[in-house]
Amino acid sequence: MNPTRNLWPYGIIAAFVLFFFGTVGLIIIATTHRDNLVSGDYYEREIQYQNHIDGAARARQAGASLNFHAAARRIAVSVPVAQTGQNFSGQIELYRPSAPGLDCQFKLRPDATGGQTVDVADLPAGPWEVRVAWNAGGRDYYLDRKIIIPAK
Repeated sequence: MNPTRNLWPYGIIAAFVLFFFGTVGLIIIATTHRDNLVSGDYYEREIQYQNHIDGAARARQAGASLNFHAAARRIAVSVPVAQTGQNFSGQIELYRPSAPGLDCQFKLRPDATGGQTVDVADLPAGPWEVRVAWNAGGRDYYLDRKIIIPAK
């Protein structure tokens, strides 16, 4: 007669071992995962969002534009010439959602025709958000656009 082996104890032990290593693996993944907030001051930015909406509407009415030329790897910003003579100040922000360390800012300095170009040839390929904010004559204006910089 051939004695049969009972495999239940081995199955139970294997289930506990798999459960233990699965739990340890999940804990390791959870503790080493980096969460980058979109911005550190997201709550304050949310409160100011209505000002952003109003500034975008004013920029559209004034005829300002923001264009991306993928082949030339340049961003072209155009503001009304009449605004450049007023008390004018502004900035161009290039925001990379997946890597906050790559964000960069430029001072908005339009030429006599109201235009400015920004060369983005040195930036890594991928999705970017271009944000242009300026103040002219005591009023805030805002343009933004999502772009994808192609690989070289």
